[in-house]
Amino acid sequence: MRPWLTRGCVMAVLYAAAETLLAAVQVNHPNSGSVLDPIVLAVLVGVSGLWAGVDGWQRKPRRGMNWFYGGLIGGVLAGLLSVIAKALFVDQTGVWALGPALTGDAAFIALLIMVPAGLGIAVGGRLTPPDPSASRVQGRRPERSEPVG
Repeated sequence: MRPWLTRGCVMAVLYAAAETLLAAVQVNHPNSGSVLDPIVLAVLVGVSGLWAGVDGWQRKPRRGMNWFYGGLIGGVLAGLLSVIAKALFVDQTGVWALGPALTGDAAFIALLIMVPAGLGIAVGGRLTPPDPSASRVQGRRPERSEPVG
């Protein structure tokens, strides 16, 4: 599976699950939802930033584009999954909710994935990368390049 697809799908499932959970809490306990909204949002933004920071620290190839594409896929997929999950588990959300979920909500979620990921990549890229010899298979010597001369 492509790295951007993995990141997009995982983030979409996390955002859709969080949005469905928040909707269920607001339906059953209307007063407690206002406290949970910023906490859940901060956790989701933190996951994106931390995961992208690890990508930057490990110097993954095309890490910026992977998170850009992942944010685009994650936003649209999260909007779709949240409508389906709310219809199944919370209330009688219908097809009418797909329009706003696939436009405004998708764009907002895409930004909530991409912006912290960009910051995470920038911060992770400034850290010392992990030692490549530590992950070497035992008993194998690293290949040496012959000097040209």
